[in-house]
Amino acid sequence: MAPPAIRVENLVKRFGDLTAVGGISFQVDEGESFGFLGPNGAGKSTTIRMVTGVLRPDAGAARIAGYDVRTDTDAAKSEIGIVPEQFNAYPDLTAWKNVMLAGELYGIPRQTRKSRGTELLRSFGLFERRHTLATNFSKGMKQRLMLTMALLHDPAVLFLDEPITGLDVESQHLIRERIAELNREGRTVFLTTHNIAEADRLCDRVAIINRGEIAAIDTPDALKQTIERTRAVEVSFNEEVTLDTLAAFSTVDAVEKRGDTIRLMTPDPDTVIKAVVNFAQEENLTLRSLQTLGPSLEDAFTALTEARQ
Repeated sequence: MAPPAIRVENLVKRFGDLTAVGGISFQVDEGESFGFLGPNGAGKSTTIRMVTGVLRPDAGAARIAGYDVRTDTDAAKSEIGIVPEQFNAYPDLTAWKNVMLAGELYGIPRQTRKSRGTELLRSFGLFERRHTLATNFSKGMKQRLMLTMALLHDPAVLFLDEPITGLDVESQHLIRERIAELNREGRTVFLTTHNIAEADRLCDRVAIINRGEIAAIDTPDALKQTIERTRAVEVSFNEEVTLDTLAAFSTVDAVEKRGDTIRLMTPDPDTVIKAVVNFAQEENLTLRSLQTLGPSLEDAFTALTEARQ
């Protein structure tokens, strides 16, 4: 039986009196798309740096495809591709030379890196710009170049740190689709992001880390069910309505204005919907929209992290 793509066992890292990561454990199965979420300062970056061999843990172990990152560093690193949040290619080299240099560093034979580099640059829409200096690329193009470089040696596990933050819509779509395609092909994807909707869309499972501890690990749907009581009725009227009026409805816990809609938080959507319809009829208002909403992954994230403050 093949080992998990990533196994983390009781990983600890301290900086002076601060325990940044406090003995966490989890595993990511081969071919899984795994999200790693947490508020700022939660221990995400420290964990990733230990798992990828950049930072030495004070205790515990991390393994990539069965290789101990601390004792079998070269073997472990050969199995991973890393796309950091910050651009790390050489700005004064062309895209092609950056890709070829990455291939040399990984020890890939010349013809293999040329054919593989051509294939990847084409797939990310960069082949026609391969002779352009990286410094002249847009942020989206730079991100695509880093993905090309990270995938050149055909790693089993791909680590992505905020892969679409700040990108234009076209680049977001291309990178999102390519990540999903890589995962469908059997590549293990480890995604660190602040974009909770993105994790919900792309990930099979999600871990939420807070204050150096794992608050929860499960599928996005299962995490949402942990706060199933948090539901909402979202309504829009043809005229302005005071929030206090709607807040007075039976079973409404809170009211939020969101653009031209109003969201009524409630454990009993049926009662609230009937109250909204009656209210509209009595006040001679037109309902432009009316829908019920279940809890989101963002709701679950907020509940789980706030519970540990």
